Amino acid sequence: RSSPVTGVQTCALPISCCVNMKGFVFAVLALAALASAEIYFQETFSDDKVMDRWVHSNAKVSEGTAGEMKVSAGKYFADAEDDKGLQTTQDSKFYMYTCEIPKEFSNKDKTLVFQYQLKQEQHIDCGGGYLKLLPADSIKSQKDFNADSKYNIMFGPDICGMSTRRTHVIFSDKEGKNHLIKKDVKCETDDLSHLYTLIVFPNNTYEVRIDRTKVESGSLEDDWDMVAPKKIKDPKQSKPKDWIDDPEMDDPEDKKPEDWDKIPARIPDPEAKKPEDWDDETDGDWEAPTIENPEYKGEWRPKRIPNPAYKGEWVHPLIDNPEYKPNPELYAYPSFKYVAIEIWQVKSGSIYDNILLTDSLETADEWAAKWETRKTAEKAARDKFLDEERKAAEEKRKAEEAEEAKKDAKDVADNDDKEEL
Repeated sequence: RSSPVTGVQTCALPISCCVNMKGFVFAVLALAALASAEIYFQETFSDDKVMDRWVHSNAKVSEGTAGEMKVSAGKYFADAEDDKGLQTTQDSKFYMYTCEIPKEFSNKDKTLVFQYQLKQEQHIDCGGGYLKLLPADSIKSQKDFNADSKYNIMFGPDICGMSTRRTHVIFSDKEGKNHLIKKDVKCETDDLSHLYTLIVFPNNTYEVRIDRTKVESGSLEDDWDMVAPKKIKDPKQSKPKDWIDDPEMDDPEDKKPEDWDKIPARIPDPEAKKPEDWDDETDGDWEAPTIENPEYKGEWRPKRIPNPAYKGEWVHPLIDNPEYKPNPELYAYPSFKYVAIEIWQVKSGSIYDNILLTDSLETADEWAAKWETRKTAEKAARDKFLDEERKAAEEKRKAEEAEEAKKDAKDVADNDDKEEL
C-alpha cells in the first residue's frame, strides 16, 4: 500500500520548453515548501505490526468492560487491503489505545494539521469516534492510559441519539483544564467513510473541515474560554427602570365583550344518551359527559398594537476587562507524543484510518485527495452489500416460512392418521 502523498516528477526538457521564468520560480518555491513539510505521524494500518504499535490500555480490563480492536476493512470497501483500519469489535465497551509518535514535537511557530478518516458502518446510535493527542508526560506507560489522562487536543465526532451529534474540538490549557468549543460543529452520521480535519494556525486561529469542506473557523480566543474575554459588561451600568423594551402593548381602547365569559369551555355532549339500565335511585342523577365547546374563544386578551414608547432592546455597555491577558501562544503545545483512542460505544464497528499529523496543508490535502477518489467506489460497495443483505434476509424468511408450512402440513397429516385409527 503506497502513501497517499503523490511523488513529484521533474521535466526532462530544457527549462525554456517547460515553463517560463515566473512559472519556474513558482515551481521551485512549491517544491521547496513540500520539501520542508514535516510529517510527525502517519498511520495507514497497512502492515502486520499495527497491533504492536497500538497498545491496549489496562484500564477497564479488570471490570470486563474493555473493548478489543482489530485491523479490518469492514463489511464493504473500495479496496480490501488499502481500506484496512483499526475497528471496534464489541458492543457496549470502552476502547482505550495509544500509539507513540516516533519523535516528540512541538507545534510552536508552526501550523498543525490533524486529520483522519472514520467509517461508522454500524450506523452508530451512541458512542464516540474522536481521537486525542497526548503530551509526553501524560502517561508513565501506554498500558496506564485511561480516561483521566491529560491531553492537548481532542477532535472528532460524538453521537448519542438525536440530541448529541457534534464534532468535538477540545483544547487543554496550560493548567490542564479542558475547554470545549462554544460553537456547535455538526458531524456526519451515515455509514460511509468521512474525513475529519483540524487545522491550528500559529496566529491563534483554527479551521475545521469535514470531507475537504470548511465547516467552522475562527479565533481560539473567541471560540473557547481559555483566556478571559477582552470586554465585559460594565458593572456600574444597569437598564433604566423606565426603559421600555416591549415593541407592542395592549390596545387601551379594546374592550372585552360583555357576553365573553358566558360561553363555557365545555358543554354536555349532545349525542350522549342515558344508558337504558341506569337507575336514578341507585346510580344517582345521570349527567351527560362533557366535550370541548366549539364556540369557546378562550381567555380574553386585548389586541396588541405598536408601542409608541418602545426604545428598542437595551444593550448593556461593555468595558475593557482588566483581567484580560492576551496569549499569543495559545495554540502552542511544547509536547506531542501519543495519538490515542478513548471512546465508549454502545454499538461497535467504527473504523479509524489514514491518521495524519503534519505541518503542511499541502500534504494533508494530498491524503484527502485519495479519500476523494475512493468514496464513489466505497458507496457502490456499500449499496451492493446492503442489497445482498436484503436478498439474503428475504431468502431466509421464505425458507423459514416454507419450513413452517411443511411442519404444519406434517402435523395435519399426523392428526388425520390418528383420527383414522
